[in-house]
Amino acid sequence: MKRINDFGPGVSGLGSLDGLADPSFSQAVVDWQRSHGRHTLPWQNTTDAYRVWLSEIMLQQTQVAAVLGYYARFLERFPTVHALAEAPGEDVMAHWSGLGYYTRARNLHACAKRVVQDYDGVFPSDPALLADLPGIGRSTAAAIAAFSGGVRAAIMDGNVKRVFARVFGIDAYPGIKPVEDAMWRRAEALLPETQDNPGAIEAYTQGLMDLGATLCTRSRPDCGRCPLQDRCVAFATGRTAELPVRKPKKSTPEKRTAMLVIVDGGQVLLEQRPQSGIWGGLLSLPEVGGHVPMEEDAEPVCTSDVAAAAGAFGQLDEVRALRPLVHVFTHYKLHIAPFAVTLASRAQADSHYQWWNMNQIGDAPLPAPVKKLLLDLAMPSLFT
Repeated sequence: MKRINDFGPGVSGLGSLDGLADPSFSQAVVDWQRSHGRHTLPWQNTTDAYRVWLSEIMLQQTQVAAVLGYYARFLERFPTVHALAEAPGEDVMAHWSGLGYYTRARNLHACAKRVVQDYDGVFPSDPALLADLPGIGRSTAAAIAAFSGGVRAAIMDGNVKRVFARVFGIDAYPGIKPVEDAMWRRAEALLPETQDNPGAIEAYTQGLMDLGATLCTRSRPDCGRCPLQDRCVAFATGRTAELPVRKPKKSTPEKRTAMLVIVDGGQVLLEQRPQSGIWGGLLSLPEVGGHVPMEEDAEPVCTSDVAAAAGAFGQLDEVRALRPLVHVFTHYKLHIAPFAVTLASRAQADSHYQWWNMNQIGDAPLPAPVKKLLLDLAMPSLFT
């Protein structure tokens, strides 16, 4: 069997990519997937582009186990792209709440509207047209086209990058554009031919995903069961722990905010956040001062500050500090200081504020840490 371990000058694993079409590579992946890959996930065994698209968006930067429940509930509420396109935005956000990366939900809704408006509710089969829709990048477009229509298109998600980096001994960070571009060229060169091999592109695409998710994992890869072991540079050189090269570390910025848990008559006051930015489009708790860099605001928010801010919503009865919590975003760490505020009487709030019954708070489109905070606090002694 052909062994690829010398790629010419430049970064190891990224020399000349000419003539790298290797049918034995793709066939090894196809054969393994058909015998050992995943076949029972709820979005498999269908050519329904809507269901494939929904699963691919949900699976971006999210583990399968976390997606399963959301996928089922989402389909129950929005069974078709038309149903999703016609739904109110807050309903979409409520069904996404807790899954994280909320820009995906906003793009999902916008994409459904585009598909209905521009394509009469039928997803295009051309990856280039798919990639032009909101929230669908090149790799996701290829996956949708491959799984729903058998289109011969290359994917390049995190799992595939890890498999390629190890198999071909790529010793540069895959997030660098020249490295990523070279990996894309390799991915296209290695696509299986579909003539006289029905289902090959679907099995190959799923196989690469499955290998990265189940065998070629970040830690403790199961090389003994990998169909690519005999051609894997990382395995042959004892570098599976080193490849792929990790992103250069940067210090994580830390910010702080104070949140107001304002309650009155069994209801809690929620604020509609702007469509853009952190938690865009969701409801959340009113904040004091926003997300302030800790180095610029060494003094924590005090009870008197909270009382002054909460006073805009009514006559105060009690203000008390709750246990602080920390939430980690992709780009920074947020230290949250929550304060419970009970009102003796409420004032008229602006239109972007809403009073929610605490016994319905589980249905509110809230960020995961805010929903957890409110559910943990939902006790008669506080909210009645």
